[in-house]
Amino acid sequence: MEHYSPYVTIAGLTFDLPVVLMSTITALLVFLLVFFASRNMTAGVPTGLQNFFEWVIEFVRGIAGQFMDAKTATKFVPLALALILYIFIGNQLGVFANFTVAYTEPAPAVGITQEIFDKKAHEVTHNGHTIKEVSVAWFKSPTAAPSVTFALALLVLIYAHILGIRKDPKAYVKHWFEPNPVMFILHAMEEFIIKPLTLPLRLFGNIFAGEVLIAFMLGALALGSYFVGLPLIVWIGYSIFVGAIQAYIFTTLTLVYISQKVVDDH
Repeated sequence: MEHYSPYVTIAGLTFDLPVVLMSTITALLVFLLVFFASRNMTAGVPTGLQNFFEWVIEFVRGIAGQFMDAKTATKFVPLALALILYIFIGNQLGVFANFTVAYTEPAPAVGITQEIFDKKAHEVTHNGHTIKEVSVAWFKSPTAAPSVTFALALLVLIYAHILGIRKDPKAYVKHWFEPNPVMFILHAMEEFIIKPLTLPLRLFGNIFAGEVLIAFMLGALALGSYFVGLPLIVWIGYSIFVGAIQAYIFTTLTLVYISQKVVDDH
């Protein structure tokens, strides 16, 4: 069954409403987690949420410490912490909130006009009656949208280049032509093609594929195919694990790319 994604166009830019909604919810959840974890912080032995949050910070600090000295790594802990929390929580939303909302009539407030309804609606049978409806996947992982993963990747890659230029403009320019001028082509391909493609596509591909399979199994379960119940539970557990691993990989690669621009021996 095809799912329609409502959108609005503002100043020539198209905004996918479910992606905007879930991106906002993810950011809000990260904010609330940090707020409650740091609200009653103590210098003594941490307990509860503070203990967990301090473990996450040390975990991120440990990742950064693999590629930078301790002083330099500390500068990028907030960025890495924000990334790993946002991506991890965003990855899990589609696992626990993977369902659609059906509209049986146009609803302009959510981006479904009469024209769109007539074009996207499909026939379904309810209580012996055939009606038309449009299914909207409002609830899904924001990281299952390439626009989100590419935006995250481009931001961190541009930031890495800015750091390299600010640290030493001459060394930054010189790096492009080392060890010989011909290497400029390879460096350009790596920085402007390979990294901007592999970093976001890896995250998007894994999360999107996982959610498609979950949606397929949920659809089969709704139709009475109960044999998918156990595989669904197993796949949900695996998807949680994959979501955590992908958050770790994205954050780690971000720190690697930054270290290549700010650490002298790179």
